Amino acid sequence: MMVNALSCFLRKKVTEDEPVHDVEIERIGSAIKSEINTVFGRSLAIRELDTGSDNAAEIEINNLSNPFYDIERFGITFVASPRHADVLLVTGAVTHNMAIAAKKTYEAMPSPKFVIAVGDEACSGGIFAGTYAVLGGVDTILPVDLKIPGNPPSPKEILAGLLALMKKAQTAGRSPAP
Repeated sequence: MMVNALSCFLRKKVTEDEPVHDVEIERIGSAIKSEINTVFGRSLAIRELDTGSDNAAEIEINNLSNPFYDIERFGITFVASPRHADVLLVTGAVTHNMAIAAKKTYEAMPSPKFVIAVGDEACSGGIFAGTYAVLGGVDTILPVDLKIPGNPPSPKEILAGLLALMKKAQTAGRSPAP
């Protein structure tokens, strides 16, 4: 029995030795890294905030940190405190219960600060728009710089949205001085 278990560990694996790379993700990631260096001169810190979602967008955002996407290699990190964040990534329709917390989180961020609405619910309230517990999309309480629609948007679409934000920040002149 022990010999059989050891042979499973020692034999050649069925999967390929080389990691699979998505050329488009590499292209977007390299462009993001270049833009981050130009706009911020350092890494980009993101604080994710759930204001009432079904966790679909959060799963896709979490996928950005897995070994396939590995967004830290592009200079993007997720932070626990809004005081360390450059970008507030908001998911879910804003519920009455989360409105004050979302405003406090935004106010705790240093300037310049950017807000991205991720997913249909955060963009417009989605299927929950007009219901008794929901105020609507994030733009009802915070100034939104970019909306990434989808139910949920894929990690690739989120990366493309971050690239669009970097380009928008650079043209708008909202970047901090180096």
